[in-house]
Amino acid sequence: MTIAPTLQAHLERKGAEYDLVEHKPTSSSIATARACHIPAGSLAKAVVLRGRDGYLLAVLPASSRLRLAGLKTAFGERFTLATEHELDQLIPDCTHGAVPAIGECYGLDVIVEDNILQRPEVYFEGGDHATLVHMRQAQFARLTEEAPHGRFSARSR
Repeated sequence: MTIAPTLQAHLERKGAEYDLVEHKPTSSSIATARACHIPAGSLAKAVVLRGRDGYLLAVLPASSRLRLAGLKTAFGERFTLATEHELDQLIPDCTHGAVPAIGECYGLDVIVEDNILQRPEVYFEGGDHATLVHMRQAQFARLTEEAPHGRFSARSR
């Protein structure tokens, strides 16, 4: 059970308290939540976006879907999804699609959905499709305290 070296070094540098949760490989955040028997609202999924000034990491609950119109309303900018090639360039030590919710260590600005900040426990991808990072809300809030937050998602059906 390992996490991406860049993420691990960042968490250690910040003195973050966390543990790892191993699970069978999954192909979606909802499947991951089910496999780990955790509420989907406590699993922070990360979506890399392209904006006018570069890239941005949007962090929202796995139980929600990103609303690009909501992002434009909340942050006054139009965003598009980053391509697979861009993801591989931006987050080179992670398995394709297993983006950690801590973008600072990859030089990415971060925005956080308000709903994820209301959960007592937060889980997020460790850089592969078989390991989650688990921490208490206070730790996650400290790691993302510089990030703007708002409402830019809608509950998945």
